[in-house]
Amino acid sequence: MSETRFIREALGRHERELVAYALRLTGDLDRARDVVQDTFLELCERPRAEVEPKLAAWLFTVCRNRALDALEKEGRMGPITDDRGTGSTGTDPARRLEEEDTSARILHELGELPEREREVLRLKFHNGFAYREIADITGLSVANVGYLMHCGLKTLRSRLAPLRRMEVGS
Repeated sequence: MSETRFIREALGRHERELVAYALRLTGDLDRARDVVQDTFLELCERPRAEVEPKLAAWLFTVCRNRALDALEKEGRMGPITDDRGTGSTGTDPARRLEEEDTSARILHELGELPEREREVLRLKFHNGFAYREIADITGLSVANVGYLMHCGLKTLRSRLAPLRRMEVGS
């Protein structure tokens, strides 16, 4: 496969999820797109053999670093946003409203977690990365990723327990 085709396939496969990730980090769609563009420009400059074996983790690492650099230049951290939307495609309006309320509560509680816990949980559950990949992306050890994942999930479970009891009771 040619270098150009490799870049195009990487762009097609990962651009959308990278923009969503950068948007969550920066809180601004235009800035997120710029970050992703910079990420792919760096991909163009790297030897393919260096990045191809762990392409997704490499792209997320560069994207994360670029987003954090952009925020640091501005002297602020961006808000967490949800770019996926919520809700169900079901026809029962009451059930759909209940699911939207539940999703909003989960997103709120996720947003209340410490930044590192929030980031590893999103990389795991939104982007599907393994602990080793999350460690590579964030620069943390695998053990630290596991610890942050454990703490974040434990906190979410305890905060969402009343919500789960209400659902079981209804």
